[in-house]
Amino acid sequence: MLKKKIIVCVFAVFAFLVHGVSDTDEVSVKKGDSVTLHTGVTINKQDRIKWYFNGIRIAQINGDLSKTCTDVQCNEGTESFRDRLKLDHQTGSLTITNITNTDDGVYQLKIFGSNSEKILAIVVHDVAAEVKRMSVKKGESVTLEAPLLKNPNDVMTWYFNDILIAEIIGDQSKICTDDQCDVRFRDRLKLDHLTGSLTITNTRNTDSGEYKVEIVIGNSRFSITSIKSFSVAVNGEDSVWSSGLTAGICAAVVVLLLVSGAVYYRLRRSKKDEEKPNERRGSQLDQCDDTTTLFQPKETVKNILKITVSTPDVTVAIPHNS
Repeated sequence: MLKKKIIVCVFAVFAFLVHGVSDTDEVSVKKGDSVTLHTGVTINKQDRIKWYFNGIRIAQINGDLSKTCTDVQCNEGTESFRDRLKLDHQTGSLTITNITNTDDGVYQLKIFGSNSEKILAIVVHDVAAEVKRMSVKKGESVTLEAPLLKNPNDVMTWYFNDILIAEIIGDQSKICTDDQCDVRFRDRLKLDHLTGSLTITNTRNTDSGEYKVEIVIGNSRFSITSIKSFSVAVNGEDSVWSSGLTAGICAAVVVLLLVSGAVYYRLRRSKKDEEKPNERRGSQLDQCDDTTTLFQPKETVKNILKITVSTPDVTVAIPHNS
């Protein structure tokens, strides 16, 4: 950072020695910011305006529109500014968007119609803007803190997913002028006019998303636009799944399980009752088989006895048939 400041000072001193300009302003910005360098005049068709960066022409306005240019159109050496320069054709003011480290240096304005010059030194701080992530329970409030307003002329604008939801301009503040915003955040946004902080009350799931505050500060010589971003996540049940509805569903499931159990029990018992008569009939048939064995025909008994007689170790007396 010290090296950058030394380089900027060297360029500023060089410009002062060459052009004799003493009113050099230093502008400090962060990476990702935007800065507008004002001319402080309203130009006419005869005026010719040229902007230089470290001695290289980067923008030009001429009465002949064919000679109006920015960045690489003016000079092939300005490739680093491609698509990041905006030129106001009424005032000649130059805006540099999405500032990077390579934008560090001295910017010089020349207005040939009035023979006036201005020099501004831009110092870029190597601090990239970060997204602050926040989590909140559904129904609670969340406050998005913004930097303090530095003076009454500063402008602060709040966006939700790129939709304007709140704004402070000088002494006037307004919240949610967009119709879509009115429906989403109706009566739930609070804007602190002193600090610029935004509070969302009674948060809902639909409040989850990207919020950003755009702050424009400056004076007649320059203005800086800084952006602070927030990512808000609202945790909790969706409004469709209320606690009462959830309890009702649980009760219905319990009743369904009980009914299913009762039906299964009755079917099981009915099946057992049908099987019992079959078991009794089966036992009676088994008894009949035993009785048949005891009262076999006489011929069968004789055969059995004959087999027994033939056994050497057993003597059986067979009665004589009469």
